[in-house]
Amino acid sequence: MSKAVAGQSAAKISDPHEVKLKKISYFSQKKALYFMLLPGVFYLLLNNYLPMFGIIIAFKKINYTDGILGSPWAGLENFKYLFATADAWTITRNTLLYNGVFIILNLVFGVAIAILLNEVKQKLLSKFYQSVVFLPYFLSMVVVGYVVLGFLSMETGFINKSILEPLGFEGIDWYSESSYWTLILPIVNTWKYVGYSSVIYLAAIVGFDQELYEAATLDGASKMQQFRYITIPLLYPLIIITTLLAIGRIFYSDFGLFYQVPLNSGTLFPTTNVIDTYVYRTFLINGDIGMSSAAGLYQAIVGFVLILASNMLVRRVSKENALF
Repeated sequence: MSKAVAGQSAAKISDPHEVKLKKISYFSQKKALYFMLLPGVFYLLLNNYLPMFGIIIAFKKINYTDGILGSPWAGLENFKYLFATADAWTITRNTLLYNGVFIILNLVFGVAIAILLNEVKQKLLSKFYQSVVFLPYFLSMVVVGYVVLGFLSMETGFINKSILEPLGFEGIDWYSESSYWTLILPIVNTWKYVGYSSVIYLAAIVGFDQELYEAATLDGASKMQQFRYITIPLLYPLIIITTLLAIGRIFYSDFGLFYQVPLNSGTLFPTTNVIDTYVYRTFLINGDIGMSSAAGLYQAIVGFVLILASNMLVRRVSKENALF
């Protein structure tokens, strides 16, 4: 009897008509969610995938009379100028080193500030500190450039007029000395973006189980020991994800930081010229969008490969913390 019932149940499950009705029923139940999903999918296709058609520009010698499709193919000619010029090594070195330093600084200071903000127990005071730290993130790089100029100007800058000269030192022409900018740019970048990083890490810390800290306190663990053995290990997954995403953009640079803040000073190019500013200046001179597109494609491919390689490394060390 039980075998007969089991056979009937299997027949019902395998009935194509029954399966079709179940699919229709499932869709009717979830159709509101699918309709809500449509605007996002449409935006993603329109904003992220449709422009990928422009990849062909990187392999063409664009003639505005013939248009994109009618222009002759150039092969890999547009990529040569990124590697065949005397500045190729300089811009690649600057881009990689600066972004590497930025990733480390934003990670270290972001986590440290998040931990400190979490220790502020007064709600109003905590919100005030968060706002102060987060505020620079919303400033335009044009504004940031003028803020930096207010500190570094040879004639009226705060550092020269209020610090160096009163102490008996001569003022420094910051915008003519390229060696100083290997420190200035990381400081400015950290000041502007560390607030954003700290808020992300703070949101994760607030969600941690407080019983872990209470148990550690009862066992006699100090605050530093709690940070080291509880907070930091619990932050590992988030740290890995944010770092992987940052590595994926390591060949991209904050254009405003490297163009607006140094005021496009030619004497600073050895330490402030990166791939993005180099491409921009090349485009201004030559007006060749094929070269600019080639640089963008090169950055995207390298970033994609770096994400895959970094994620593969993470999977070997800790599979559960890998991005995918």
